Amino acid sequence: MKVILQAIRQTLVWTVICGIAYPVVMTVFSQLVFPEQANGSLVMRDGKIIGSALLAQQFTGSNYFWPRPSACTYGTGPTGLVASSGSNLGPTSGALQTNVQNNTAAFISGNNLPTNTVVPADIVFASASGLDPHISPEAARLQIARVAAARSLSVDKVTGLVQKFTEGPQWGFLGEPRVNVLLLNVALDELEPKKPTAGVPAKT
Repeated sequence: MKVILQAIRQTLVWTVICGIAYPVVMTVFSQLVFPEQANGSLVMRDGKIIGSALLAQQFTGSNYFWPRPSACTYGTGPTGLVASSGSNLGPTSGALQTNVQNNTAAFISGNNLPTNTVVPADIVFASASGLDPHISPEAARLQIARVAAARSLSVDKVTGLVQKFTEGPQWGFLGEPRVNVLLLNVALDELEPKKPTAGVPAKT
């Protein structure tokens, strides 16, 4: 009986510490110190949530920068839940090779690039999560001329916007420079507040 009572007390104590006290303390701390990140890095437009800076969305209009391909259709599905997954295709997969070739051809054609253009790997390979919100600066630069023409903006102006939204490696040494596609596209719309927003993110 003594052992049973000790086990019950231990269960109650650690339930209170780990199941109640710790989550409450961390929630309060995160809301006070970095509330935006704690709430999902949500992106707002006209008072409405249009997405998260942490999740990719599909853009297909010529007046928007395009994200990486997604094997899970950017987490959109009939259940309304955000599903995260990669293609799980191995390096020797014929299907993977076909996908990459098709993605490369579509990117070159869609951006009116020379057929011998070296396309960055990130824009033709789906990410492991299917929800990577970033593309490489080079993938963004190759889209500048198309976006500028579609919006009747100067190439220099769009280039400046891409440079503004180019993030360096995290903490200065982790990862590679990257561009958040959703934040960049929202900034593009803010340059032209009176123009219709055809090609708005598919997922809102």
